[in-house]
Amino acid sequence: MILTVLIAGLAFSTPREIAVSRLLPAAPALAASMWPVLPTIVLGTFCLLVMIGLSFVYADLGTPYTAAAIVAVTLAAAYASHVRLQREETLFHVRLVADAAQKVLLRPLPRRIQGVEIESMYVAAQEQARIGGDFYEALDTPYGVRLLIGDVRGKGLSAVGTASAVISSFREAAYDEGDLLGIAHRLETSITRHSAAFPSVDLPERFATALVAEIPHSGGHVRLLNCGHPPPLLVHRGEIHVLDPTAASPPLNLASLIGDHYCIDLVAFAPGDQLLLYTDGVSETRDHAGEFFPLPEWMSRQGPALPRELLDRLHRDLLHYSGGRLDDDIAALAVRYQSIPAEG
Repeated sequence: MILTVLIAGLAFSTPREIAVSRLLPAAPALAASMWPVLPTIVLGTFCLLVMIGLSFVYADLGTPYTAAAIVAVTLAAAYASHVRLQREETLFHVRLVADAAQKVLLRPLPRRIQGVEIESMYVAAQEQARIGGDFYEALDTPYGVRLLIGDVRGKGLSAVGTASAVISSFREAAYDEGDLLGIAHRLETSITRHSAAFPSVDLPERFATALVAEIPHSGGHVRLLNCGHPPPLLVHRGEIHVLDPTAASPPLNLASLIGDHYCIDLVAFAPGDQLLLYTDGVSETRDHAGEFFPLPEWMSRQGPALPRELLDRLHRDLLHYSGGRLDDDIAALAVRYQSIPAEG
């Protein structure tokens, strides 16, 4: 509308030789990118009336040619607006499906299980994406609070399907298996079956890193089984500890190649301690110079913080460090052991 009024004003106030009126077809063309069909046609009609009005003020203005251009552009703009609205509606429904899929794959976690506070974060590298190959889960089981975080190699629907298979298996195994070794074997079996059922050209390289943690209801420690995943960070009595595994465990779907020898580490986890689990999208975020995000140093500067506040700071600082662009999906779990739940 501003463009139309501006062109009309200049057309009436400038000499005929300048022929500003020839810009009138641009108004309905631009309107098609934002307006529905009917308002686009109305604007084109208004431009046509302005052109007819100009013909009474200036003779030999080429009114028939400009009027024909306005009519042609308006009809084309109306059709373009119709197509745009259809595609926007289709995209809206696709997003609804993606949101529903995300709620199934990465359903909202309980903010507190027994004496353990849990907060999660997932950010897709692509602005319009909803789900990807990163995954996490937290469950209250008879054996304690069991956590899972992982990352499927690759992107796209194949990565989402593999992540779904791993999470579904964990949700069952976490209640059935008495130790983390049993869970690891179940996850390995599930991803192997999924890869065999849905073969692809990258089948030999389809694997997932994963970290399984268990916090007993009695507290005092946390058990960790790291299958090729980035090591979690522990804030214990104000000190930062990088929890590298004492021995390497194979990533999921690679046990048949490098052996199924799993290592479980036992780490002290006292009231007030905080655990940060994350995917490599966090630790491998780069700045303009190509340097990785210094996660342990960043963690040491945060001081006491609630899990939600910690993840909000992490997201903000990752965006700042990368210049506002994340090249990979990121997922993280912040876990704080508050206290042993009281009985009775």
